[in-house]
Amino acid sequence: QVQLVESGGGLVQPGGSLRLSCAASGSIWSFSTIEWYRQVPGKERETAATISGGTISYADSVKGRFTISRDYAKNTVYLQMNSLKPEDTAVYYCYARGSYGSSWGQGTQVTVSS
Repeated sequence: QVQLVESGGGLVQPGGSLRLSCAASGSIWSFSTIEWYRQVPGKERETAATISGGTISYADSVKGRFTISRDYAKNTVYLQMNSLKPEDTAVYYCYARGSYGSSWGQGTQVTVSS
């Protein structure tokens, strides 16, 4: 089982930036799909960004502001978030799926507020 650990969340003002990291305990080469989800209490979990089979896609709500990337040498996936808005406030989760199965991280809180 591959473990995922997110970091990089915090409090930021509207218009600011944060970079979330998702460090994997194993090689991310084994991941066929990597996703960043976000969830607000009382609402359904939303997919923010996905890498699957080499294709990258984003939710309309974050397109042009968020960028998902990966560093194979560090076995880490990133979510660069720019031009943050109060409605981006949520717990952000990293998810990965591969031949071994699938894994979730524990989540990291992002709060966008002045």
